[in-house]
Amino acid sequence: MKNFIHIIFILLLCSCHRKEISKIDRATYDKAYDFYDASQSDSAFTYFNKAKDELIEKGYYSFAGNSLVIMGIIQCEKGDYYGSQETALSAIKYLDKKKDSAELSANYNNLGIASQKLKDYNKAIAFFNKAATFSQDSIYKLTQLNNQAISFTLLKKFDSAIITFNKVLSYPNLIKRPILYSMAYDNLAYTKFLHNKKYNAEPELLKALKIRDSMNDVSGLNATYSHLSDFFKDHNPERSIFYAKKMLALSSKIKIPDDKLVALQKIILLETPENTKLFFKQYQDLDDSLQVARNKSKSQFAFERFGSEQLKVKNAKNEVEIFKRNIGLGALSFIVIGGFFYYKRRKKRLQKENESKIKENELKLSKKVHDVVANGIYQVMTKIENQEHFDRDKALDELEFVYEKSRDISYDKADSNDKIEFHEKISVLIGSFKNDIVKTYLAGNSPNIWSNVSDSTQNEVYQVIRELLVNMKKHSQATLVAFKFERNNNLIQIQYTDNGIGIPGEIIHKNGLTNTVSRIEKIKGTVIFDTKTEKGLKVYISFPTS
Repeated sequence: MKNFIHIIFILLLCSCHRKEISKIDRATYDKAYDFYDASQSDSAFTYFNKAKDELIEKGYYSFAGNSLVIMGIIQCEKGDYYGSQETALSAIKYLDKKKDSAELSANYNNLGIASQKLKDYNKAIAFFNKAATFSQDSIYKLTQLNNQAISFTLLKKFDSAIITFNKVLSYPNLIKRPILYSMAYDNLAYTKFLHNKKYNAEPELLKALKIRDSMNDVSGLNATYSHLSDFFKDHNPERSIFYAKKMLALSSKIKIPDDKLVALQKIILLETPENTKLFFKQYQDLDDSLQVARNKSKSQFAFERFGSEQLKVKNAKNEVEIFKRNIGLGALSFIVIGGFFYYKRRKKRLQKENESKIKENELKLSKKVHDVVANGIYQVMTKIENQEHFDRDKALDELEFVYEKSRDISYDKADSNDKIEFHEKISVLIGSFKNDIVKTYLAGNSPNIWSNVSDSTQNEVYQVIRELLVNMKKHSQATLVAFKFERNNNLIQIQYTDNGIGIPGEIIHKNGLTNTVSRIEKIKGTVIFDTKTEKGLKVYISFPTS
């Protein structure tokens, strides 16, 4: 189903080029399409990303926007739904509402599919509705209505779903479009069954199956097999298993791993205990390999975009040098001064906006500082005054303890009742250092990375990441920062990269990164600072999950 939906919009995009462009100027763009047509989506993504930068530079904005639309579709097909949304949203600014309506329709449709996969069904409905407003072709509009109806079904708004499916099926001569007709017909029957478990959906589902079989619509066949298996599950388990195994065989043959996982789930729930073990092993192996493949794709997509941004920064720096040489230092100084005053005004405005929030926390923080820091220091001072021969190392250890406790004040543990997933805390932390000058990138930070990692280890990792970011902000002069997370069995690996001025090896232990080393050693991990890289800093961190 999803493959068909994406394919028809790809065909639509291929036919919608607005501005005349020479073969030379579109060479990279055409090569990207060649890779995509050959089902080499990773290479296609790389070339579309490269083509996008070239086309923006030459003023072919519709083609650049089209490249981003296809990149977003590729990411969605590979399971990188958040990345797909980010890429798709960035495409909109390059597309004209009148001239590029087809591209916008496909883009919003893809945003709807990604939102649906992320179970944000209300947002998916809004995106599909937006896609339909830009669609100039009635068949594509009907496809988007079908997608919208599926979201209604997933929201359990069955009445709205049934009305929308009937609206699709009421289109004149839709039977002459058998793939779309059978899709809506099947979905309507299945939705009626979900709405009323006594409804006999078998005749309609078998009719849809017959049409799809005659058209060799393999993706559609899998959907109907799945629906038939669900229909028979409670009152005829043997037939339910039969259709689940048909789905398993077909998805294995045409290599659709997501459909294969769904089929295995159904079989595991219905098979006898002695047979379940074999199917469960297949499910586990396939799920693991699928997660590895998706994480690999997510990392590739993130670092492709990161590399593209690095190139932009490098080109921008070259342009600044030319500007300084041609216009003169005086004009540059004027710009710097103007920028400084703009920054001061903006900072003052932001400080004013945050003033009320700061005041709310003052009493709470002052009490914590008094209880934790003042009392701790006073206790150490009392020991020094009252002991003729005090242990200097012990006093330093106690002061270090007070210092660590004072650092915990900023990491407010009083809010632990509002439990936030650790991967979300990491995303928020890294994102908080993003501003007009510094861009941050994040790859691989999925919930599965942090499963079975203790709270104490998570706390140390959080502090390490924050220390790296603070060091970057204070010392590195970096404009691009990237974190990449990977997990191999029980070992988590973190790669930090920035394009700053780097750190000489002998200075690492003098600029606030000492704690980074000690924290990682505390959780039995290792940290390597790559100071020999041509520009910037790379830090490699690894530690066991338990």
